[in-house]
Amino acid sequence: MADTKFIRERRFFEQEMTDQVAEVRENDVAPLTDPEPRYLGKPADRYDGYAKLSGSAMFTVDRNLPHMLVAKILRCPHPHAHIRVIRTAAAERLRGVAAVMHQGNAPSIPWYADSQLFDPHLRYAGDEVAVVAAETEAIADEALSLIEVEYEIRPFETRTMEAFNDNAPSYHEEGSVVNGEPSTGGRGDVDAAFASADVIVEGEFTTAVDIHNPLEPHNSVLYWTGGELTIYDSTQGVFPLRNTVAEKLEMPASSIKIIAPAVGGGFGSKLTTSKHTVIAALLAKQAGRPVSITLDRKEMNIAVGNRSDSVQRLKAAATSDGTLTALETDSYGTVGAQRYSSWMNWPFLTMYQCPNLRYTHRSIYTNLGQARPFRAPGHPQGTFALDQVIDMLAEKVGMDPLEFRKHNHADIDQVSGRPYTSKKLLECYERGAAAIGWNTRRSKTPGADPEPVKRGIGMASQIWWGGGGPPAGVTVVLNRDGSLDVTCGSQDMGTGTFTILQQTVAEVMEVPLDRVQVTVGETAGAPFAPLSGGSQTAPSITPAAHVAAVDVKSALLDALQAAAEVPADSLTYADGVITGPDASWTLAEAMAAANEQTLIRTGMRPANPEGMMIQTFGAQFAEVEVDTETGEIVVKKIVAAHDIGRPLNRKLVENQCHGGIMQGIGMALTEERIVDHNLGKVVNANLHDYKIPTASDTPEIEVIIADNIDTTANNLGVKGVGEPPIIPTAGAIANAVYNAIGVRLHDIPMTPDRVLMAILDATGRNGR
Repeated sequence: MADTKFIRERRFFEQEMTDQVAEVRENDVAPLTDPEPRYLGKPADRYDGYAKLSGSAMFTVDRNLPHMLVAKILRCPHPHAHIRVIRTAAAERLRGVAAVMHQGNAPSIPWYADSQLFDPHLRYAGDEVAVVAAETEAIADEALSLIEVEYEIRPFETRTMEAFNDNAPSYHEEGSVVNGEPSTGGRGDVDAAFASADVIVEGEFTTAVDIHNPLEPHNSVLYWTGGELTIYDSTQGVFPLRNTVAEKLEMPASSIKIIAPAVGGGFGSKLTTSKHTVIAALLAKQAGRPVSITLDRKEMNIAVGNRSDSVQRLKAAATSDGTLTALETDSYGTVGAQRYSSWMNWPFLTMYQCPNLRYTHRSIYTNLGQARPFRAPGHPQGTFALDQVIDMLAEKVGMDPLEFRKHNHADIDQVSGRPYTSKKLLECYERGAAAIGWNTRRSKTPGADPEPVKRGIGMASQIWWGGGGPPAGVTVVLNRDGSLDVTCGSQDMGTGTFTILQQTVAEVMEVPLDRVQVTVGETAGAPFAPLSGGSQTAPSITPAAHVAAVDVKSALLDALQAAAEVPADSLTYADGVITGPDASWTLAEAMAAANEQTLIRTGMRPANPEGMMIQTFGAQFAEVEVDTETGEIVVKKIVAAHDIGRPLNRKLVENQCHGGIMQGIGMALTEERIVDHNLGKVVNANLHDYKIPTASDTPEIEVIIADNIDTTANNLGVKGVGEPPIIPTAGAIANAVYNAIGVRLHDIPMTPDRVLMAILDATGRNGR
């Protein structure tokens, strides 16, 4: 076995700086540099494709255990209230009810910063009040209707900017701003740069609250066996879920088993352990029976997270030759009822070369459900505003927007001063522009087309992390018959984790894909793997799988060398066959010759390179048509050109890009949580009124991957692709709309009424 060491590493994860201590190899294995690999980069079919297409894949919601109870949660109907009295006797007497739990009989379990699992202080319409476990869902619903609660109604505020007002009601000790004060920072001399600038532009931009709405709702099915707890759960992190449940229930993590073999999406909402899982565990213990709890679509829209909205006031300056000299932003974003960061300024800090900048950001509490990470948290909002300002500057200095971006390309990370392991953004610009037909773009007179339906082309850039890192482990077992088992404590939420692990191990061992079986989504017997978020899964676990497979191959050669009594350097390995001076062996024959039943090795993710930044880059180009009579925007084509390192599976990469782009189109044109601010309630908490794009809204999408196998970043040269595709989509569409109609839309979603109002406003101002 290779020698190991412990390292401490700092890196960003979902907008937060985290410290990691991890055990890693002293020396990494040699990177995979084969220009024509057998499987990696190829469009292999999904490992779990047949199971999902045939309906045989088992999701958590499909689990139907013997004697299982169904749990339902009673939620607060008021945006801010205090429970005076709760009466549950009638519900408890109802035939078929096995357990009722609320603040009066639940254990005191801390949750969030200053509340309990069941807390008398309710901070939004949807907060948990009580829960019922019953024989059927219908009985549980009837029992909930029998629970009587007397509430003390308190003042509330659900609007972001009004909540920041000094007169707004406060329900946290730190006031209306998270941590009690804004986040501030910057570099250079901003005031001097603005004073000497040739051109200055300013604008205020807003983005709406978006809801995750994965296809599979949040759900848990669990049961106790003595003091041991088994949880089937739709989660983005089996190990973090296990650790949180162990902490909340004050029991050993070794007594908890998490199973999540198939997960129907999450987009960040399932990174966090929700109350319903712990509540169901308590119910199952109280009732002595398995419990299933599934949130309905309304609960999914109000109680398990959302993307923060934003109000961003930007100011930017440049010289007459198009050099960006100063940036300033003052921004706000709601976090709902509990602490979270709505920070959205990373693209502002480092996307474009700028020596002078200053930011102020406030995360604001409101009486609505807590915000959570949502596919590239903060970046789509920040990029929507920043890239419009970049276009505004380019227009003011008389420069093509693409050339302006090239001119202000940043060669190193401007926050840390560190070089990037690689950066192919300029290639993305060139190839993306060629694919969209940038040279046909109407650049001089936006909106001059006399026809009512006008065409426009726009672009935006993206930066994200996606480097992954330790700790992450993968175990590879070579069996007696030459087949291989791969085990990893990750999870597959539709992103292809099964498939990329299979491809990686088959690549190293040079065997057919069907000789490699993969198990993920279970804590029992699996090495630790991180959350599936931050675009970190592939660049964390596949380098570990590469290490494990290389070690298995090396161990087999050592065993065979000892058994055959031949010099080690006389054995060669190719195409799953070992050749010696006088004989050759298949993997099964080599295992028999060495009298081995199994060879087992666990590979640990090596450390990231010191003193360097691993980030992804890209550019997206949008072609739109805008009907100036109806206000309708139709996205005709998106070109997505991204630098995401080695694409492990071309089909999976394109799947991720298509999914992110469609979510970005929804963010730009249709998706918005609507709140009745007088009542403090969400009024479109369903899939009918919350407008998610459908297949009929899908434009032509062309995916371009930069030629970049970044083996400086890790031994496979891979970076994450989960989040990059959504980041620039809304900004590119907004710039394309301006190019089409000559009127800039500052607010998303860009619904037909907003388009028409912007045109009318511009017509009135300009006298056209």
